[in-house]
Amino acid sequence: MATVNPLLQQIDAIAKEKGVEPEIIISAVQDALEAAARKRYKSEALRARFNTDTGQLELYAVKKIVEDVTDPSTQISLTEAHELYGDEAEVDMEIEFPRPTEDLGRIAAQTAKQVIFQKVREAERENVYAEYSQRVGEVVNGMVKRFENGDIIVELGRVEAQLPRKEQSRAENYTVSDRVRAVIRGVNRSAKGPQIVLSRTDPALLIKLFEQEVPEIYDGTVMIRGAVREAGDRAKVAVYSRERDVDPVGACVGMKGTRVQSIIRELRGEKIDIVEWSEDPILFVTNAISPAKVQRVSIVDDGERVMEVIVEDKQLSLAIGKKGQNVRLAAKLTGWKIDIKSEEEKRREVEIQLGALEIGEPAAEEAGEGEPAAAEDVAAEDATPQATAADDEAQAVAGGDDAQADDVTKPPVEPPADDEK
Repeated sequence: MATVNPLLQQIDAIAKEKGVEPEIIISAVQDALEAAARKRYKSEALRARFNTDTGQLELYAVKKIVEDVTDPSTQISLTEAHELYGDEAEVDMEIEFPRPTEDLGRIAAQTAKQVIFQKVREAERENVYAEYSQRVGEVVNGMVKRFENGDIIVELGRVEAQLPRKEQSRAENYTVSDRVRAVIRGVNRSAKGPQIVLSRTDPALLIKLFEQEVPEIYDGTVMIRGAVREAGDRAKVAVYSRERDVDPVGACVGMKGTRVQSIIRELRGEKIDIVEWSEDPILFVTNAISPAKVQRVSIVDDGERVMEVIVEDKQLSLAIGKKGQNVRLAAKLTGWKIDIKSEEEKRREVEIQLGALEIGEPAAEEAGEGEPAAAEDVAAEDATPQATAADDEAQAVAGGDDAQADDVTKPPVEPPADDEK
């Protein structure tokens, strides 16, 4: 039985460990031998070759056949080539002359080692990029390995990934060896550290979790038409059913809220509002303001996509949400700028406008206290005790102890009447 060359065995072992092809390791070894030999044979053109039959590395000095020799270290005359190889030698052919490798020395060996490591590392990184660049948006499971300046290094099998601080939810804390599920945000080809970037705040994670938990979404019966998040606090998901007999919101909530509750636990208690998507923008905005009850909705500016939403006085703080969170998420989900007003505010605004018309003065200058509460300017509305109490009610929407997700996540509003659209 023929013995296997030790160098071949080592090349195969490294190739399996690093997940690269043996040919890449062989090429790296050849490049390393050439780099090391240049310190010994400085002026010669060198070529290394791995002999697969003997398992030995061979080194050659390459000389080109020319008519007139100008550089003896890299060229050989046609006459001399004829003496060595007969009439077969022709101009521009290359002749290889063997060179010994035993006397290269310790420094040359160290150089060869560095070249091999560099080539193998580059091959590893190319393999990681080729594999994971096709998996962007996919949810992966990993284990927390270490922390670097606030970033979490996650081990994904044989490769490492980075969970940057800005992609971490503020409601989550991890320790070494904790299991973590995250979505692949991107893959960097030239990064020095881990190439794979993960995220726990991307809405894609929420969508993938729903696909895993809700069979109707996985098979395409129910479609997710949009998802927005403020990681650690609240999220809104717009769903749509392709079959009339299937309730999209009920399918996502599950029996007694089991499906949505499992997603809430995975996101460490993040509240989730599941609303029904509609082609009618007024109905969609009405649903998106959930859990607040809407009195009426009207389009202020179709071109600028601005809507005015009127709610009951006691529903105002609930519609706005904590620091404007509810209306801000609704605006992101629907793509409309939403101005929320209470019935009392709207009544005062109308009275001022009527009064201004009666005395012939512009109403716009005196309507200051009736300014709309836009999605960007609603934080101050939440400062009153009424807003705090109403917000506590809103926090029970998707995960409260006393409220079933079945009852709360469905939009508790009726579609606006035809004359209001």
